[in-house]
Amino acid sequence: MYRLLALLCLLPVSAFAAGDLPTVGGIPVDFILFALTLLGVALFHHYTLYVALTGLFTISLYKIIFTGFKTGVGVAGFVGHLGHEWVTIGNLFCLLTGFALLARHFEKSHVPVILPKFLPDDWKGGFVMLVMVFVISSFLDNIAAALIGGAMAHQLFKGKVHIGFLAAIVAASNAGGSGSVVGDTTTTMMWIDGISPVQVFDAYVAAGIALLIIGYFGAKQQHAYSPIIKHAHGHTHVDWGRIFIVATMLVFAVATNITINVKFPELAEHFPFIGVAVWVAIILTIPVRRHDWELLPETVKGSIFLLSLVLCASMMPVEELPKASWQSALALGFVSAIFDNIPLTALALRQGGYDWGFLAYAVGFGGSMLWFGSSAGVALSNMYPEAKSAVQWVKHGWHVMLAYVVGFAVMLAVMGWHPDTGHKKTVPTPAVASQAAAH
Repeated sequence: MYRLLALLCLLPVSAFAAGDLPTVGGIPVDFILFALTLLGVALFHHYTLYVALTGLFTISLYKIIFTGFKTGVGVAGFVGHLGHEWVTIGNLFCLLTGFALLARHFEKSHVPVILPKFLPDDWKGGFVMLVMVFVISSFLDNIAAALIGGAMAHQLFKGKVHIGFLAAIVAASNAGGSGSVVGDTTTTMMWIDGISPVQVFDAYVAAGIALLIIGYFGAKQQHAYSPIIKHAHGHTHVDWGRIFIVATMLVFAVATNITINVKFPELAEHFPFIGVAVWVAIILTIPVRRHDWELLPETVKGSIFLLSLVLCASMMPVEELPKASWQSALALGFVSAIFDNIPLTALALRQGGYDWGFLAYAVGFGGSMLWFGSSAGVALSNMYPEAKSAVQWVKHGWHVMLAYVVGFAVMLAVMGWHPDTGHKKTVPTPAVASQAAAH
């Protein structure tokens, strides 16, 4: 084995690093390995962490031995690549774990229990509930918003929830998070990468239209299946201490991001300021309420899974991808219904040239078209196992696909396509430039 590795290390890595990438059927092997990893994640839902780690190891080894990195070749190039990506990974890890605690505080604040008091008694009650999920997702993680929506639906409809309405809950949570840099991991990634929250906010043009469509049809389906049954919860009171913790964490994250990117942009790529700020807020609020630390082991596992896919995406030769356009953004929405949208977003950010509002909507809302297309869908399906059927999800949640296409079309007609061509233009590193010249 050692002799084989030594022999492989003697292969002409520099030739591949200069742009002559090994291909199969015209497709770079890097993308084939990445696609197999995503396919494994989609097929083996109970082993996603192991599939992601296996994919990361395989792609890393392939790059080390054969093609090298933009930071150099071999192990040294790999270490250099990790050094370049560690701030993004650190920020995401801190935010994913921190926002899990934030979501639990909001859930325990009793706000989700009190909200149903304000719902109408007919089909419009289900519609307003979906609007609530949309709004909650705009400042909470979309997974938490979907679970809160699922809990409210279980209470309002006595456990008889139509699959079409479950699809609508997931779609509403993903739509609400698509225009907010704190509402979805994909938009948070854009925020960390230097994309303005104003650009991401454009996604609400499409998401608002989509919400109206899924809200109407989903609520009608649910009312015909099981009408709303409300309880007053007159003795339930809001826990303002937990609301204070939620607000503090969000303020720390937003204020830190604005301060660093506006006043000290040169520091943004050297330390995970945003993620650390969230954890500073967590530590400072320990005396206010106890944090649910028992959530962290499972949250850490989920974070490692997502970050493994992000690292895989960071090693892809994005210069080989089709040019960014509204057509490719629309296609990414359908692809995200099958493959995880986190690595797809990472690829798009590395490539650049997208209109980020369109991309945020596409990868955020597009995953709602299948139950396993987004983390929110997977989480809600664990609460309602009957939703774990792609056939039933598409059959009864047909309005989600309709909403995606109509929302995208309206946004294109109203806003127009405005690509951010100046986002992180790639400049060859000295190591790669010298290799290319030698070749």
